[in-house]
Amino acid sequence: MIPVDLPSEINRYLQQLFPITRSLTGQGNRETFQILEEIAPIVVTEYPSGTSVYDWKVPDEWVIRDAYIKDAKGNRIVDFRECNLHVVGYSVPINMKIAFSDLKPKLHRLENNPDAIPYRTSYYQRDWGFCVTHAQYRGLEQHGGPFEIVIDATLEPGSLTYGELLLPGQSKQEILLSCYICHPYMANNELSGPIVSLCLIEYFQKFKDLEKTLRFIFIPETIGSIVYLSR
Repeated sequence: MIPVDLPSEINRYLQQLFPITRSLTGQGNRETFQILEEIAPIVVTEYPSGTSVYDWKVPDEWVIRDAYIKDAKGNRIVDFRECNLHVVGYSVPINMKIAFSDLKPKLHRLENNPDAIPYRTSYYQRDWGFCVTHAQYRGLEQHGGPFEIVIDATLEPGSLTYGELLLPGQSKQEILLSCYICHPYMANNELSGPIVSLCLIEYFQKFKDLEKTLRFIFIPETIGSIVYLSR
């Protein structure tokens, strides 16, 4: 259980969760739940890839191990190990040498926020790409290449992971609280939801006479909502 009156404990969990590579599917999501389960008895469910859910299908599982752009001397100019936002989510595996002119369409940056790394995904279209700061982009442009680019990843049948916790109340009416567990390296857009939900669970589970049932779900993106509703 997380003591909600101790911000240091909340910060400790945030420090653990923040660097994990999460996406629609994959080991990062399971690792996230392993940590969340230390705090609350969340029931975790795996839903197989390829399963039809209304007019959607559960996607293949994405597993990424490493990714980089190297110059001719072998220096990593862009490195997934430094920040997992550097790779477009759900990128297909790539291993090639390429000139900047050919690499340019696969680079994403924010000119109006030059120190930031954008977050991009390609969930439902097989593609690949890198997300870089504006300074990294200019460095690649000036270098010109050739560059060695590697995305060590797989897209294969696996499963989608989601979690649920129910606090029963006296009424048949429910209050549903839903949050994401799918974004990497983000605090306000990602970890604020699970952490606040866990603090609410810690608070409300002390009451034995809740009027309404509280249902908490921890899901990945739109497909997680659709999977959950289909069940």
